[in-house]
Amino acid sequence: MTMAQEAKQPGWWQRYDDPDVRSFIGLEEVATSITVYETCLVPGLFQTEEYARAVIRGLLPRISSDVLQERVDTRLKRQELLFRDSPPRYWTVLDESVLHRHIGDPGIMRAQLDRIVELAELPHVVVQVVPFTVGAHMGLDNAFTFLQLSDPAVPDTIFIEGLMGLIYLEKPSEIEIYREALESLRAAGLDPARSVARIAEISRSFA
Repeated sequence: MTMAQEAKQPGWWQRYDDPDVRSFIGLEEVATSITVYETCLVPGLFQTEEYARAVIRGLLPRISSDVLQERVDTRLKRQELLFRDSPPRYWTVLDESVLHRHIGDPGIMRAQLDRIVELAELPHVVVQVVPFTVGAHMGLDNAFTFLQLSDPAVPDTIFIEGLMGLIYLEKPSEIEIYREALESLRAAGLDPARSVARIAEISRSFA
């Protein structure tokens, strides 16, 4: 956040009221490497507009239409970092359940999975799928994002989002546990080529 605040122009995310959201987007904007593990949902940086809208409405059924649209717009704005000059290395590991969970109608799901296949072609993006056949594994009950920054004064950070709010972990002992989990998940997952083929196969099942 200090790096972002010292820029000549204020970060676009500063206009949001929620300080936790501002902190996360600020870190995301200046990260050199972002690794995401998801158990149920497509990561925000991969979400199509309609998928994002269905997710947010499902999580917050009482949300007003204007706040819903603001959150969708924010999610889409965040995705611009994947296409800027010098983008972060973005590695996402998806439990296979993410690909089968019906968010919206079949058309929304097919467009969403096709979008993942498309983004996986970017040179700085890696996608892996942990198949159902793996069984129990270290990430079974915990989705998280691992953010790494080039500034040695800023520690690696684990970000976890839940019903009770946003959690940031940065103690070395905490980071080490999640680093071990990521290594385990990457080893258990299909390689990137087979992962993309699996996503494309499931996409075709949403007729």
